[in-house]
Amino acid sequence: MSNNSTTGAYLPSASERIDWVDYAKGICIIMVVMMHSTLGVELAAGKQGFMHLFVEFAKPFRMPDFFLISGLFLSRVIGRDWRTYLDRKVVHFAYFYVLWVTIQFGFKAPAFAAEQGWGHVGVMYLQSFIEPFGTLWFIYLLPIFFVVTKATLRVPAPVIWLAAAALEMAHIATGWTVIDEFTARFVYFYSGYLFATYIFVLAERARAHPGGALIGLAAWAVANGVLVFAGFAERPGLSLALGFAGACAVIVTGTLLARMNWLGVLRYCGEHSIVIYLAFFLPMVITRVILLKTGIIPDIGLVSLIVTTAGVLGALVIWWGAKRVGLNFLFERPAMFWIAPKRPRPALQAAE
Repeated sequence: MSNNSTTGAYLPSASERIDWVDYAKGICIIMVVMMHSTLGVELAAGKQGFMHLFVEFAKPFRMPDFFLISGLFLSRVIGRDWRTYLDRKVVHFAYFYVLWVTIQFGFKAPAFAAEQGWGHVGVMYLQSFIEPFGTLWFIYLLPIFFVVTKATLRVPAPVIWLAAAALEMAHIATGWTVIDEFTARFVYFYSGYLFATYIFVLAERARAHPGGALIGLAAWAVANGVLVFAGFAERPGLSLALGFAGACAVIVTGTLLARMNWLGVLRYCGEHSIVIYLAFFLPMVITRVILLKTGIIPDIGLVSLIVTTAGVLGALVIWWGAKRVGLNFLFERPAMFWIAPKRPRPALQAAE
């Protein structure tokens, strides 16, 4: 038995942009920025604010949904030759990782050097190619998922899925980000690839029956909240269930927003999620330092909310500015870094 090769037949055409996918990605990227912003503010301030509740509520499904959506359209390209596949799914992300880890080090190196010397900074930079640096671990890990999925095409899909689920439930903690996050997240990426047909059916049913979808979302929100704040969300098996339930909830929420054409800013953020992911760290850190140093806003929760907003909007401003001054290479891979012929990019590209 081989992996599901018919999924692509059920997906919309490659020229069509899927509105709910962009909404879901927008929700995900904002939750990611919210987490880094809130935890960073709280660590620097030494106390928590009301935003911590939102971060904790989203913890079971924040990254599972991002990875599930990243695998959603993989069936369209997994059959390509290895050269083209590696160019689109490995070199693409490797370029941005190398570029932006260098940029991040450029800003953080003076502080590192003041603590441990410039020699140690060089070692830290080299280590970042083994141990993902800071906020960039997602685009470090994603190419590994792409390669593993294609390399195991001849292995029966149920075997891969069951193994991935077992790894998630094992809650492996070696201290190495790649190992720990791979074991915790691969099942969601692979499920996006394997069960794409059913995910699209879920979205269409939510669109056709919004009342029932809202009732389901309300029930999920209560259950997720109770289990999270009761301290049960990270128990083996339950964490897997909450990851999938939350991912489905984000998809349903994105579908309902798309149906009503509400909160278009979420869709815009989803369309440019990679831009926000790469650049949010700089406006986030600058805003955090200014607000905490000046103390102009005493409420830590409000500071976290402002820092989150600044991270998202600031990243988009950096992107707009880069395009205007000709620094497109910050967000677009130059032709010299392509290892396969460049073709027009299809509209359906999750996490790209």
